[in-house]
Amino acid sequence: MTDVAARLTRLVQRAQAEARIPALTVALHRADRPLWRCAVGTTGNAARLSADTPMRMGSVTKTFTAVLVMQCRQDGLLDLDDPISRHLDVPAHGELTVRRLLSHTSGLQREPYGDVWDTLSAPDVRGLLADLERVERVLPPGRRFHYSNLGMALLGHLVGRLRGGTWAEVLAERILEPLAMSSVTLRSGPGAATGFLVDAYSDHAHPEPELDLGAVAPAAQLWGSAPDLARWAAFLADPAAMDPAGTVLSAPALDEMRWPATVSDEAAWNSGFGLGLILVPMADRVVHVGHDGAMPGFLASVYGRRGGPDTAPAMGVAVLGSSGTAGVVNELSHQLLAAAAEHDPPRIAAWAPGEPAPAPYRELLGRWWGEGNEYVFGWHDGALRAHAVDAPAGRPPAVFAPLPDRPDLLRTVSGREVGELLRLTRDGQGRVVRMHWATYRFTRRQEAFDGFDFRAPD
Repeated sequence: MTDVAARLTRLVQRAQAEARIPALTVALHRADRPLWRCAVGTTGNAARLSADTPMRMGSVTKTFTAVLVMQCRQDGLLDLDDPISRHLDVPAHGELTVRRLLSHTSGLQREPYGDVWDTLSAPDVRGLLADLERVERVLPPGRRFHYSNLGMALLGHLVGRLRGGTWAEVLAERILEPLAMSSVTLRSGPGAATGFLVDAYSDHAHPEPELDLGAVAPAAQLWGSAPDLARWAAFLADPAAMDPAGTVLSAPALDEMRWPATVSDEAAWNSGFGLGLILVPMADRVVHVGHDGAMPGFLASVYGRRGGPDTAPAMGVAVLGSSGTAGVVNELSHQLLAAAAEHDPPRIAAWAPGEPAPAPYRELLGRWWGEGNEYVFGWHDGALRAHAVDAPAGRPPAVFAPLPDRPDLLRTVSGREVGELLRLTRDGQGRVVRMHWATYRFTRRQEAFDGFDFRAPD
């Protein structure tokens, strides 16, 4: 066992022992290393525990449903700002949009009508939809984050309706089969761990019932193994590496899902929510993206890592525990990602000389001034780039791409002022004498907005 593997194993062992988790399974995926896996404890039944033991993932299910929704958008079957009534026959709340439901900003109540967690009896699809007339809108749409299993369940059935099948059928056909995630199932199956509630004041562990969520399945029904879910986390963080052909979903669509739509707490911005994904900001511009999950007897935490110089490509972790109260599960995923990046960073690729900038852009390279501040424009990795001289270390530069057949008009494709135009103005000799970026004037020397030049002769 390597030093890094021993360090990660010890983190898992300590978490299992201190939090008293009957079974704890973990897998760490990264493109530059073999899959790392670990299992501590027992299944609580006759099956032998291994990292491949299926456990319930709870709300990690929502990430699959969210990707299915984005597939529908990518295929032109819906728009994120469509009201759900455009695609699903509902008796109430039909004006709520797909985007609001995905980002948990619809204001819809958390659970379906009734006391599902008392009765342990979930509605079928017909009952779920019919009961919408009795469901509350607890907040105005867009007011703030409010988590809703009901909202995600509705999106799952919307996907099924658009694809001409059930949510489960669409999930298998469009995600599980293409990504070969054979361990992900709707029910426990042979070899699965038993979920427990561990007594707070003794070492007794009581097995929890296995609840079938019925029509709420798109929010929290699934089971799976740590290795498959670690690969799923890596896909959410780095789809270009995990699915280069975009078979499941394009990388730009995942970028959109990862953009923060809201924060979970107005005062402490420790986590946010994108489109179906939880976003946890870390130090040095690193973000962990994924979801936690809870069901009776189980907790799960599945996250991929993005950003930072020591993050490996396609880096994701899954932590699955067979205790319904071991909150350390939700912390361990982030600890493992951070430890792997710190103690086993990826190889640093050597720099190599590249091609010169194309002739139309060579003489504009260097320093420019805009809004009184200094910027550097350069040509790197085949594109024009710019950054403020005083930009914090690690902040990505703006990247530009010329419009077709209009080399002096470029679109900002990432970074600062993304989407805005950069317009070049040339003199009679073809030299770039000024630029306008998002309509702000850029000149070779510092100028005030009225054109005053500190260096001009009197």
